[in-house]
This record gives sequence, C-alpha cells and structure tokens, in this order.
Amino acid sequence: MNYIGSKYSLLDFIDGTINEIIGNNLTDLVFCDIFAGTGIVGRHFKTKVRKIISNDIEFYSYTLNRNYIGNHKELTDKEEYINKLNSLSGIDNGFIYNQYCLGGGNNRQYFSDENGKKIDAIRTKIEDWKDNNKISEDLYYFLLCSLIESADKCANTASVYGAFLKHLKKSAQKPLLITPADYQLNCNNHEVYNEDANKLIKRIEGDILYLDPPYNSRQYGANYHLLNTIAEYKPFTPKGITGLRAYNKSKYCSKAQVLNTFESLIRDAKFQYIILSYNNEGLMSIETIKQIMKKYGHYQVFSKEYQRFQADRLENRNYLTNKTTEYLHVLRK
Repeated sequence: MNYIGSKYSLLDFIDGTINEIIGNNLTDLVFCDIFAGTGIVGRHFKTKVRKIISNDIEFYSYTLNRNYIGNHKELTDKEEYINKLNSLSGIDNGFIYNQYCLGGGNNRQYFSDENGKKIDAIRTKIEDWKDNNKISEDLYYFLLCSLIESADKCANTASVYGAFLKHLKKSAQKPLLITPADYQLNCNNHEVYNEDANKLIKRIEGDILYLDPPYNSRQYGANYHLLNTIAEYKPFTPKGITGLRAYNKSKYCSKAQVLNTFESLIRDAKFQYIILSYNNEGLMSIETIKQIMKKYGHYQVFSKEYQRFQADRLENRNYLTNKTTEYLHVLRK
C-alpha cells in the first residue's frame, strides 16, 4: 500500500542503525512496533527476533498486522477460499455500494459501482464464514487483510481517503481481484494489539521499542477512514461529502499535547532500546526530542535524506524531487 509515513524505503537505514547500536544477532530479543501502520517494520524484523509485539489504534492496521505478524504458520486451505471470494457476484444492497459508489445515490465515488458491489459481497461472505465457524481466526484475518489491500488498489483516490476523484482513474476501472496477503512463516508466536500506545506501553516489556508516531496534524483515522469501514463493516451514518466516520484523534497530532504524550511514553517504556523515527517536518523539533530522551539514558541520533510520500503525487510533477530528512533518535535506558 501507498501509505503516509511508510518506512518501506527506509528499512535498510533502520536495520543498519539497529545493527550498529545493538549488533547483528537479534534472535533472542523482543521487538515492539507500537505505531505499526501497515506493519512494514515489524514484518522486516519478524524472522530476525524472538517475538514481535505489534500495535496500532486503527482497526484496519490491526487487521493487516494480525495477518502479517500474528499469522506465522501455513494455512493450507487459504487459496481455496481466495478463489471462492473471487468467484462471487456483487450485491446491490451493501453498505460500500450504497454509501461510497455513484450508483448508491450519495454522490460519492470511492469505488466503481461494480467494485463496490463486489467488496460488499466479499466482506459479507468472510463474516458469514466466521460467524458459522467455517474458518479459523487466522484464516479470517488473512482473508480480511487480502480484501483490504486488494480494495485499496482499485480505490478512486489519490492514495488517501480524505477525498475521492471526480472521474474514475484507470486503476479504479479495473475489476476487483483479491490477491492473497501472504505472510512470512516462522516458529515464533507474536502479539498483535489494537490499543492506544500510551496505555499499552504500561503492560508490555521487551528489548527494542520502535516508535513511528504521527509527525503532524494529519490524522490517520480520517485519511484512511474507508479502510476502517471495510474492516469493521458495521453500520453508521457517513458524514459530509466524503462520507467520514467518527475516528480516533491522536494526541501526537496535536501541538498542545504531543510533548507530554511523547514523554509519558518514553518514561513508561520497559525496553532497553528505544528508537524513534521522526522527520524534520514534525511537530516536535529535533532539539526537543533530544532534551526529552536524554533524561532517561544515553542518547544518539542518526539521519538520512529520502523521498517523502505525496498524497497528491498523481498530479504533482515535482514529486520525485521532494525530499525530507528522517531522523532515528536512539535511547538506551
């Protein structure tokens, strides 16, 4: 997925920094990715550590990580169920079609009519299988994750769901096809949570705590609201032109609250190493982060310039020249 703040292009930088400060052998360590997003960092370290603890307050994120991190054994019948989902015909009375497609009559066009109907049919079938105990919990989240990622590929947006495009773009015109969200196999059990990071931190412990909180006022719950709607698939009354749902408002997106919230997390963390990803355009300055973290142990900082994500990149001809600097703030408590 194209995702705001994705660390996919920075994995080598993160991995190299951890190897430099901790060493190359992480096999006995517990790694926590407490603002997991799509889980790309946790997935990178899944086979390198003893256990991943993954968390995010957004339910779509929990769904992705419950599959990619939580699932670690082979599901022998997963291809059979993917084929069954792809063979379904769309339905006319589903929530996505009625609320987020032009044919539904609400003047929203997040998906083509055909794809909206197909999403409803597939989401309904997955829930029916779960309710009737025809699939395991592991298979449920594998199928739901596969649906979310496949639906995202044919969404009629400029990557985020703050608005839809006036006309169906080429990728949104293609028929929805569910592709399997295959995950890494290994012998270790992992933990996946759907909680407020500052509350969860009081109940967990480990060796490496990786922090990738929101940097600015952009709320993930608003920008990816439709993924939560597909993941939860519970009725509500969408608001406004964009069909927004009620969403979590992170204190890390508030200039008035971020400093106290961040320091509380650092103070309460029962981890030897804390690694914070934060770029030079965030609400907290580099110096402020340094002053907070150095109170609790030995502090270092590493940096790397990279191309940043642009939500409107389809219309931004200068996208490839837009760069920012990512900082890894490292604390050894």
